[in-house]
Amino acid sequence: MSDTVATPGDETPAHLTASPRDYAALLKPRVMSLSIFTALAGMVAAPGAISNWGLAILSTIAIALGAGASAALNMWWDADIDGKMSRTAKRPIPDGKVPAAEAFALGLVLSALSVWLLALSGGYLAAALLAVTIGFYVVVYSMLLKRRTPQNIVIGGAAGALPPVVGYAAVTGTAPWEAWALFALIFLWTPPHFWALSLLKKDDYEAAGIPMLPNVAGDRETHNQIVLYTIVLVIAAPFLALFPIAGWPYVAASVIMGVEFLRRSWILRQEPGNKAAGKLFAFSIFYLFALFLVLLIEHWAGLHG
Repeated sequence: MSDTVATPGDETPAHLTASPRDYAALLKPRVMSLSIFTALAGMVAAPGAISNWGLAILSTIAIALGAGASAALNMWWDADIDGKMSRTAKRPIPDGKVPAAEAFALGLVLSALSVWLLALSGGYLAAALLAVTIGFYVVVYSMLLKRRTPQNIVIGGAAGALPPVVGYAAVTGTAPWEAWALFALIFLWTPPHFWALSLLKKDDYEAAGIPMLPNVAGDRETHNQIVLYTIVLVIAAPFLALFPIAGWPYVAASVIMGVEFLRRSWILRQEPGNKAAGKLFAFSIFYLFALFLVLLIEHWAGLHG
């Protein structure tokens, strides 16, 4: 891959034409925002009030940097296939805005900085969990799973599910069962969420040679798997209230929204097509955001437990 912008007669090094926005795009800000939000929920859901908000803010920044580091390293590794997909072709590396070597260096520096900062602000357990999160996303998901198995999202989803555990550990120095219950919520949510996207972008994944479930098993099997995982998610989600991190408002929200999630999944199975898949994908994002927002409101309002 060339480190120069591929324009006729222009041999200006890519890093001289890149803008701060191009480097920021390497960090996948939208994905980073979800990691920050779920990590914050993990912090707030931890027992007791946060005693030092300064350290909590530093921990949140560290987790954000770790998420950005994962994204930069993922873009470095996936630059060849990103250029083959319409959804990702305009990312900074395949678009010739940022050299791959710079993205790699940025990812490594941010990885080290985020783990070091979290060790100072949130303790060694939280820092170790953040390091595992980065490593799992980059090595296990991006390098080992993504191009080899249609189960890439199922297994690789563990990386995206870890931020609330990291946040919980940053406040308490522990990672008990209730922290892993938050992990389980995101872990079960990930397959139906990303399989809905993979139905929309099936041609992209085919062009890039990525064995997403619709490309390997077909749309019908993907619809069935989405419904199956959604059923498990909808049944499991209310049980978060068995731990002292969720109360009746969360249970009510998880049931109401879970029924809607399942309804949209069933519609996709009965009436396949991009319209139903798009609506399911959009709702899945709202579903996860809303449940974690309810958890935050419960704790800030003193309604949990």
